[in-house]
Amino acid sequence: MPDSTPTWKTPLLWVFAAACALPWVTPPAALFGGLVFALVIGNTDARRAAKAQKYLLQASVVGLGFGIQFNAVIKAGSTGMATTALTLLATLALGLGLARLFSVERPTGQLISTGTAICGGSAIAAMGPVLGAEARIMSVALGCVFVLNALALFVFPPIGHAVGLSPVQFGYWSAIAIHDTSAVVGAAARYSSEALAVAVPVKLARALWILPMVAVAAWLEKRRGAKAVVPWFVFLFVVASAVASFVPSGGTIYPWLARAAKAGLAVTLFLIGASLSRDNLRSVGWRPFAMGICLWLVVSGVALWVVQRTW
Repeated sequence: MPDSTPTWKTPLLWVFAAACALPWVTPPAALFGGLVFALVIGNTDARRAAKAQKYLLQASVVGLGFGIQFNAVIKAGSTGMATTALTLLATLALGLGLARLFSVERPTGQLISTGTAICGGSAIAAMGPVLGAEARIMSVALGCVFVLNALALFVFPPIGHAVGLSPVQFGYWSAIAIHDTSAVVGAAARYSSEALAVAVPVKLARALWILPMVAVAAWLEKRRGAKAVVPWFVFLFVVASAVASFVPSGGTIYPWLARAAKAGLAVTLFLIGASLSRDNLRSVGWRPFAMGICLWLVVSGVALWVVQRTW
C-alpha cells in the first residue's frame, strides 16, 4: 500500500529545526515549537530526528565546555558529589515505594525512578536492557520522563526567580531536579550564564552514575552480558573546558564554539519536542504518570529546600 504521508512534512521538519539555530530563538521557544509541530503537523522523520537529536545534544554539551572555566567545572562537580550520591539513593528508594503505591509494574517503576534520579532518557536507555524491559515499558517510561522534562524547562526559571534563588543555587537545583541534560542546560541558560556554569558540570557528574548503577542492576538481576553506554561526551566537555582555560591561543575561537553549541541546543530541543506524539501521551497511562509526577515533585521540593540552605 503506497505511503499517503504528504511529502512536504519531512522537509518542513528540518527547515523549522534549522531555523531554531537563529540567535533570537530561545531554548523554551524551540521546545514549544517542536511540541506544536508534533501535535499539529506530525513528525514523519522520527528515526532520523532521534538520531540527530542524540548526537547534536552531545556535541552541544561538549561545545558549551569552551565557554565555561575549568576551575568552575571542577568546583561545581566536586561540591555536588555528596549531594548527588544522597539524592540518587533517596530518589531510587522513594520511586520504588511510589511504584508499589500506584501499582506500577516493577520494570516501569525502576526505569522512571532511574531516569528521575540520574539523567532522564539516557539512564532509561542504558538501564532498560539490563532489566529486560520490553519496548512497551521503555516507551511508557520515556514518555513519562519526557513530558515532565519538557514541563520543567518552562516552570523552573520562573519558580527560581519567584523564590529568590541565586544563579549558583538555581544551577544546583536544576541539575538535581530536572531529568535530562538538555532541559537542565536550557533552563539554566535561560536563568543566567552563571547558573549554566554550575548546572552543566553538576548534571554531567550525575550522568557518570549511569555506569555503576547499570553494573549494580546487572548484578542484582543476575543478567550477564549487559552493556552500559559510556557517556564519553561528559569527559569531552571537561576537556573542552580545560582547553579553553589553559590554551589561550584559541581565545578568538572559543566564544564562537560556545555560541554554536547554544544554537545546537535549541535545535536539539526542537527535535525533542517534535518527538512527542499523541500515541506517546496515551501510552503513559495515569498510574506511571502519577507515580512520576509525585516522585518529581518530592525530589524538586526537597532539592529546593536543600540548595536554599546549603549554597
